[in-house]
Amino acid sequence: MLNLKQFDIWFVTGSQHLYGEETLRQVDAHSQVIAGFLNDAAPMPVRVVFKPVVKTPDEIYALCQEANVSPNCVGIVTWMHTFSPAKMWIRGLTILKKPLLHLHTQFNRDIPWADIDMDFMNLNQSAHGDREFGFMMTRMRLNRKVVVGFWQQDDVIRQIADWARVAVAAFELKTMKVVRFGDNMRQVAVTEGDKVAAEMTFGMSVNTHGVGDLVAVINQTSDADIDRLVAEYADTYTLADSLIRGGAQHASLREAAKIEIGMRAFLQAGGFSAYTDTFEDLHGMAQLPGIASQRLMADGYGFGGEGDWKTAAMVRTLKVMAAGLPGGNSFMEDYTYHFDPGNPLVLGSHMLEICPSIAAGKPTCEVHPLGIGGKADPVRLVFNASAGPAINVSLIDMGNRFRLLVNEVEAVAVSEALPKLPVARALWKPMPDLATGCAAWILAGGAHHTVYSQNLTTDHIEDFADIFGVELVVIDRSTNIRQLKKELRWSEGCFK
Repeated sequence: MLNLKQFDIWFVTGSQHLYGEETLRQVDAHSQVIAGFLNDAAPMPVRVVFKPVVKTPDEIYALCQEANVSPNCVGIVTWMHTFSPAKMWIRGLTILKKPLLHLHTQFNRDIPWADIDMDFMNLNQSAHGDREFGFMMTRMRLNRKVVVGFWQQDDVIRQIADWARVAVAAFELKTMKVVRFGDNMRQVAVTEGDKVAAEMTFGMSVNTHGVGDLVAVINQTSDADIDRLVAEYADTYTLADSLIRGGAQHASLREAAKIEIGMRAFLQAGGFSAYTDTFEDLHGMAQLPGIASQRLMADGYGFGGEGDWKTAAMVRTLKVMAAGLPGGNSFMEDYTYHFDPGNPLVLGSHMLEICPSIAAGKPTCEVHPLGIGGKADPVRLVFNASAGPAINVSLIDMGNRFRLLVNEVEAVAVSEALPKLPVARALWKPMPDLATGCAAWILAGGAHHTVYSQNLTTDHIEDFADIFGVELVVIDRSTNIRQLKKELRWSEGCFK
């Protein structure tokens, strides 16, 4: 999994020469203290790098230029300790390509009632210095994150840390390479999309390799490598009796291992961090990759079934965003409903490819008929997902724009045995209720494929949408269908 500590956010403080060198030295010292505190805060996933206080248009412009080309800088945090005339920021903000968080704070938490004087007032002017800066960004129509509060408060640190995660994910997406093994499932609408528009909007490149190109790499796999991976399967999962050495289906397990080794080699050689496949295009492959896709996702790769490259890219993006957090993220599909009036539920699953990072316990490794695709019965990991709050995220191509759709859900424990359903599965209650949540999803054009996340929140996705300037639709506890319809109509007007 990606180590986010290799990335930086820069802590940039604005001031001006009006106040004299002594005041500027204090501003610089205070800024270093705040940057150091944030860098050392436990929730902070990245390095927070102090930058000397900027006081002139040229200094601001140079800093923004430097941030743009820095290979490790994923965003900047700005704070106006004193009053920093915002016209100084226009040139720099015009060229800035990295995400920006505006921290509206001050060095002191409390007003020093007995000692406050004009020297203190001249030094601590964030209350109106940040408003001047905020006006300029609003006038320039710049998207940014605004966090308000004392810099040592837990909620302030958490908001900055969450935004930093999103900034890293945005940085990753801008250079992401997605490979499609074969094309989309035939006649399916939602897995299609404008790959040129996606690269223009998000930066990711999406291209196809024939399945034969992948098969050629798979066929280079050595028996020794297969032996090692089969042993790893046995150590990591509970193998069905038929899959152990000497079992009737052990050869299927070895074939699955061969596929996984070949897919990893292909992805690594091409620099791909996400991929798709489809059961309709498996020429030369013995079985649809099941356990291979599950394990690749667990290691941070993005995956989308049936050629769904948008969801594959988002799986990778959310895995980067959540790196190091407890819980998991997975490709998911709304499969079937439980319409019990007293306990309505959605069963989420897929043919094979659900990531074991969301598992409630140790997965079992099994092989069963698939029923479609016309290939050998594929090996897969079977498990139930953990209970708890989660979100489903869908990236949709609306033709003239991309829409991000989020449904907040509450996952529940799978209490039934499901002896004849040999796939990984999750069970949840959509917010605000099943009928409203599903109607809202359908009205918003949500896909049947999603990214299911146990460790990210709507706030993360909102920050992500802001960074890229794309539409966001949220279905949560307060969703009302009549109001949602109005918001969707407003969005149509806004984006035209």
